[in-house]
Amino acid sequence: MSEVKYKRILLKVSGEALAGDAHRGLDFDVINSVCRVIKQCVDLGVQIGVVIGGGNFWRGVKDGADKMQRSHGDAMGMLATVMNCIAVADALEKHGVDARVLTAVEMNRFAEYFTRDTADRYLNEGKVVFFAAGTGNPYFSTDTGAVLRGVEIEADAILMAKNVDGIYSADPNVDPTAVKFDELTYDEVLARHLKATDTTAMTLAMDNHMTMVCFALADPENIIRVIRGEKIGTTVKED
Repeated sequence: MSEVKYKRILLKVSGEALAGDAHRGLDFDVINSVCRVIKQCVDLGVQIGVVIGGGNFWRGVKDGADKMQRSHGDAMGMLATVMNCIAVADALEKHGVDARVLTAVEMNRFAEYFTRDTADRYLNEGKVVFFAAGTGNPYFSTDTGAVLRGVEIEADAILMAKNVDGIYSADPNVDPTAVKFDELTYDEVLARHLKATDTTAMTLAMDNHMTMVCFALADPENIIRVIRGEKIGTTVKED
């Protein structure tokens, strides 16, 4: 454990990242590359909780906008996260790592219902715990769900593995002059309206003094680099 900076983490993985070049569905080459790195982290003794977005199947706000009632669209998004968690947990088991899926909405034929104590027990047993269905409520993103679960399990840090390699002053895909930040405070992110997470997630992290590291999943090895304390992406923390 002397090799690692963070001994218990909450890893948030973008659903779109799991789709690979197809941009929809599941790319098992991508999933297996992520699972191999998670296994390396587990072998180092790191306890890992995972939240996965559902955007590779359905994004409630984007896909259901003006077509469905918001709560119904968000419910479909929660179900998309359950499918992703079941798929990645299955792949991880094939890599020899015990995994459990806990859901914020009861569906006991597919996964266990989330309680903080159950999650803590599994983490202490060395199992990777997947937290599915977000917070179980509409109008909350999976980023907020990730911070909530990270706070509940008392993680040392939340690792946000997304399609962008950090937090920028503007959208780097639109603005070529956008500047990437190596480190920010919560107040700076919120005051500048930077697109790191939604404001609810960032405020929850700030209120609970939770360190957050945002980086790209394009190279899954970035996960283990962050855990070892390397300067990857953008770190958001207190002054």
